[in-house]
Amino acid sequence: MTLRLWNSLDKKLVDLDPVIPGEVRMYNCGPTVYSDPHIGNFRSFLMGDLLRRVIDQRGFKTTHVVNITDVGHLTTDDVADASGEDKLEKEAREQGIDPFEIARKYEEVFHTNARQLNFRLAHEYPRATDHIPEMIEMIEKLIERGHAYEVEGVGVYFRVHSFEKYGCLSGNTLENLESGSRIAVDDRKESPHDFALWKIDEKHLMQWDSPWGRGFPGWHIECSAMSYKYLGGTFDIHTGGEDNVFPHHECEIAQSVGAGVGEFARIWMHARHLLVDGRKMAKSEGTFFTIKDLIERGFQGYEIRYSLISNHYRQPMNFTLEGLEGEAKAVSRLRVLREKLETVADEDFGRDQELLESLDSTRQAFDACIDDDLNLSGALGVLHERTRLLGRELPRGVAAGDALEFLRHCDEILGVLFVEEVVAEDTLSGEQQSWIDQREAARENREWDLADSLRDQLKEAGILVEDGPDGPTWTRIR
Repeated sequence: MTLRLWNSLDKKLVDLDPVIPGEVRMYNCGPTVYSDPHIGNFRSFLMGDLLRRVIDQRGFKTTHVVNITDVGHLTTDDVADASGEDKLEKEAREQGIDPFEIARKYEEVFHTNARQLNFRLAHEYPRATDHIPEMIEMIEKLIERGHAYEVEGVGVYFRVHSFEKYGCLSGNTLENLESGSRIAVDDRKESPHDFALWKIDEKHLMQWDSPWGRGFPGWHIECSAMSYKYLGGTFDIHTGGEDNVFPHHECEIAQSVGAGVGEFARIWMHARHLLVDGRKMAKSEGTFFTIKDLIERGFQGYEIRYSLISNHYRQPMNFTLEGLEGEAKAVSRLRVLREKLETVADEDFGRDQELLESLDSTRQAFDACIDDDLNLSGALGVLHERTRLLGRELPRGVAAGDALEFLRHCDEILGVLFVEEVVAEDTLSGEQQSWIDQREAARENREWDLADSLRDQLKEAGILVEDGPDGPTWTRIR
């Protein structure tokens, strides 16, 4: 079967037909690193990870980008309201810590949680603060093409009326926005619906020089600039949570297409909201959970992963601790079967041709569910039915090995059966530290190719090295 996905842009199922045959380029909206990401955030991130695993299994060459928002995401997401406070700066003020330190702290939390939930490593994790020049260049293109304008001393705004397709993703067209608009008039803008691309605010702690004055970027322009750098102007898939549809993703389309870089994303995928005990998560009600919270309650990372992927991403999910306990038992039964099969796979028994054909049929049914818009609930139903049969009459020898291969195939997507618990690590191995030391020596000797090779070697091992005035620092990314 062809992998079919629900395209939020077209409002229908579409076949995955890559721009470049045999290659899929995808951009997942990642974390805003101002606090511990909660389980609702990770439901959206897991959709991207599942999609990556499916695409890899189907044999495509994959380029996978997950961005890190470390500046410019305001406490209000209203497209026309730029009066909110930057989330990182708000947290930095409350903790009495530099906002860059806040960003690095919670970026590490995200990577730790992703390792605990057995995420596949993305190819790039671009930080917004590392791509200010690319954002400025895109804003300049928008001004040149008549899609943006400068307000002296205030910043740069996107001229929404200049982009006829505004609202194509969310349905929030200008006509609909204006009919229900209660936005206060701002004389600095041509229209109350225009949104900020660059903001000038002398009180903001994170600032950069620009042609329009020292300031900082708007949240939306960040993803447009970074996706263009790493994936080009027309790429295959863009994902995020349903709360990103408007204004964030709508504004991304307007900026990227308006800048003339290409068609932008062909397929848009959005995960629905996660509720806890039937309500929106709230710390005051004890219904706000992070991955750390659940692990401290004794749950394993693979159990949390299984729970968060177990129903369809386009259906709202109601999370409960009781439900997580039940799902932990379900994945435990699968893992126990795996262990039993491993103990008998070396015994002297031959292949069971009837079982082999039955496993192949089940594999095809599992794959058909996955190819049907990542229908995990259907795929899990197929898997559990087969494992119940295997548990009743445990195959041995070569036949047990065939059953294990079937489980491995399913687990390439699920990521819960053959993984052990991952713990947070705050130290490097002796070998990894030696690579960092060798890289520093190479840099001092201006052996740039060797330094780059060692940095790539560290990245393959899940260690991201950053150079700074006080020497190299590292972050574990898996």
